[in-house]
Amino acid sequence: MARVLITTDYLKPDDDVDRLLRRHGHHTVHLPHTGPRPAQEQALLLQDVDAAILASEPITSEMLERADRLKVLARSGVGYDSIDVSAASARGVQVCNAPGTNHHSVAELTLGLMLASVRQIPQVSAAVRGGSWPRDAGQELRGRRLGVIGYGPSGRAVTQLGAALGMHVQVTTAHPDPSAAAAFVGLEENLRTADVLTLHTQAQIGAGPLLDAGRLALMQPTAMLINTARGSLVDEQALAAALRSGVLSSAALDVLEAEPLPQDSPLRGLDNVIITSHLAGQTAEARRRAGLSAAQAVLDVLDGQEPEHPVGR
Repeated sequence: MARVLITTDYLKPDDDVDRLLRRHGHHTVHLPHTGPRPAQEQALLLQDVDAAILASEPITSEMLERADRLKVLARSGVGYDSIDVSAASARGVQVCNAPGTNHHSVAELTLGLMLASVRQIPQVSAAVRGGSWPRDAGQELRGRRLGVIGYGPSGRAVTQLGAALGMHVQVTTAHPDPSAAAAFVGLEENLRTADVLTLHTQAQIGAGPLLDAGRLALMQPTAMLINTARGSLVDEQALAAALRSGVLSSAALDVLEAEPLPQDSPLRGLDNVIITSHLAGQTAEARRRAGLSAAQAVLDVLDGQEPEHPVGR
């Protein structure tokens, strides 16, 4: 019987994931990750467990040094930036993720953020609750140029939604698809011409932000930026300056450099930015798919089989 740690906060005792693991004879331990843990608790988190299912829990090389029994770390999501994959691989620990489980949810929230921004839904709702009755004109998405950065499952799903709305979709990727309802363009062209730019790509470790002050300055002053991918892709200091100065019209962010949003963030107090709490993949349907995918990865590794979605090897 293996001991399986579960830190993903929405996975609960006796849910589908828990029952699947216990049905295979394993013992589950739920320690939900809802924020920074005390240092000693964090250091000992992986001690005496054979497997772990994680959301965005940070996993460091120091933690792995204490994890003598650990065989597998399974992300209940797509990104694995928070895991020291090199250190895990060096210790023979398999790291897995769950791609293809939440891309519809991510794409739908991306669309929702587009609509909320161009129709100023948060601002209008707040004004009405405050006693006003604003009637300012919004903008249609139809006919506008949608720039997509990254063409994995989420990028493809957003491309399809944008095309269905009558947007002119252009994609920046190293893997273009000639059959897609989109044009494939370089990064600089996408930055210069997109009315709405949405990020769906991985962060490159050590490479710095994809969108720094220089690249943000290439965008049209009427353009909107949406990030539902990785907070580290955008230089938030540069973005806040661009939003204040009119270099960029608006932004909608579901991911941030530091989460929750720090009290001293330069993004606070800006009327032209929408910020949500890392919710893109958080639908009931996506959570169930991601949790079961992570659980299956754990079962595969513990049974000596190759998991479907290994990373870092």
